[in-house]
Amino acid sequence: MYNHPVMHPAIKLRHIRAFLDIAAEGGLSAVARRQGITQPALSRTLAELETLLGQALFLRQGRRLVLTEQGALFRHHAAQALQALEAGAAALRPGTSGTIRVGVLPTVATRFFPQVVLRLRKILPEVMLAVETGPHHYLIRMLRAGSIDLMIGRLPSPSEMAGLSFDHLYEEDVVLVARAGHPAAGRPAAEALRDAALILPPATALIRASVDAYLASLGLTNARPLVETVSLALGRGICLASDSLWFISRGVVLDEIEAGLLVEFPTGARFLSGAVGMTRRQAATTPGLATLEQLAREIAGRTAG
Repeated sequence: MYNHPVMHPAIKLRHIRAFLDIAAEGGLSAVARRQGITQPALSRTLAELETLLGQALFLRQGRRLVLTEQGALFRHHAAQALQALEAGAAALRPGTSGTIRVGVLPTVATRFFPQVVLRLRKILPEVMLAVETGPHHYLIRMLRAGSIDLMIGRLPSPSEMAGLSFDHLYEEDVVLVARAGHPAAGRPAAEALRDAALILPPATALIRASVDAYLASLGLTNARPLVETVSLALGRGICLASDSLWFISRGVVLDEIEAGLLVEFPTGARFLSGAVGMTRRQAATTPGLATLEQLAREIAGRTAG
């Protein structure tokens, strides 16, 4: 029999959920808004957990909360425990099936999100994923309308964030690519761009502003693209059949780069990088959604490491 529990019996599931949300957010205010409680109440919940565990889980750095070594260790086990509990609850309802509706932008559709799908299938086999793909502005509208529960992709602009929350996963570059064997291979990107047909992200894409800023820094303010797209199928096809150069998020073409089909032209522009993460409505409570989000964090953490 299990007569000697290590964990204090006063620790509740609300403590664990609050801790995991704070660890993911790096602060209290957004988590408190999402949970519909006051920030002092959330702070008390965290303080209770730290007291019951006898360990400081976070270091306070201004408004940021950074996991201590003990906090990081506890997060690893707490996340697994929560996933197991959700899987157990789902197993007790074999006749039912829930659906999580996710909007996925091209930057995560090729490699990152498929890993999330396969992991979720193992943990919550009764949950169905309904995935929408499309441009950022289209998925944001779907998110606000409640047609999807979560959007995974680039950080929305500040003007779009009212009533939404963003959970950072990793940083990703916008890269300049062309087919292997391109005649300008090995030349500086600035030099290659002056003579090439360009494929640019659409004007509605979040990465377009940084691409335009980079081109302007080279004096190419009136560059007329051959086509505007972030579609892997279209951009890849044009690049492989021509000498076009394509500005695109690395995640879209990572497989092609690693397979040697496409090559990068280093730009040296640090501002051609941005946050990728999960955007959701603050009141979203779809069953299984918390598990999907935690899996995404874990996979992003392994990738970044």
